[in-house]
Amino acid sequence: MLAILKKEINSFFASPIGYLVIAIFLVLNGLFLWLFKGEFNILDYGFADLSSFFLLSPWILIFLIPAVTMRSFSDEKKQGTLELLITKPISKTHIVLGKYFGAFVLILMALMPSLIYVYSVYYLGNPIGNLDFGSTLGSYVGLLFLVASYTSIGVFSSTLSDNQIVAFISAVFICFMFYIGFEGISDFLLSPLIEQLGMSFHFKSISRGVIDTRDIIYFLSVTVFFLMLTKINLDSAKK
Repeated sequence: MLAILKKEINSFFASPIGYLVIAIFLVLNGLFLWLFKGEFNILDYGFADLSSFFLLSPWILIFLIPAVTMRSFSDEKKQGTLELLITKPISKTHIVLGKYFGAFVLILMALMPSLIYVYSVYYLGNPIGNLDFGSTLGSYVGLLFLVASYTSIGVFSSTLSDNQIVAFISAVFICFMFYIGFEGISDFLLSPLIEQLGMSFHFKSISRGVIDTRDIIYFLSVTVFFLMLTKINLDSAKK
């Protein structure tokens, strides 16, 4: 698994993909949070908090993570190396996890520089340090679980086709449905229980600064579910 993980990380940074992912995430957030006028602008908001960042990031990641994961297995299929990969003396579970953690680590690298926003808002507060660290920490934890779920969906989608564009669109659609789709269905059917099937509900819950085991179990369940589907698709490909 470690060998595949290292291979994935090296391949990301051997091409412009890794650098582009980190740059695009930071530039888009930076523009909306600090330069563009509007509801996301922290300076216009008038309060020392990062709620705008945590409101915006899930939407950027809906497109960014599928762009990273779309090549995970679709590229292997297109080049005809998937059969060779799954016949090697390594379990398919390790192959899936290697691909998954390779993409997950890259997204974490993109998130880490955003900590400078915490530093900036901390010193912009009046008085200095007027920042709700509990809510900020909870939001980062929620964002990590969201990234974990998005990445598993992206890796799964990459097994659906040897066309990277199809894999990208499939991942974006599934991520969108899981993040906000159930909330829309809940509003339409007037059923609050359906809303709880969506990631947005659990992400907002964690972002309040209270880590509820139900929210953690939800994200872990979604992640494991799509990783299992990925393995099942690999088993089908071998046959």
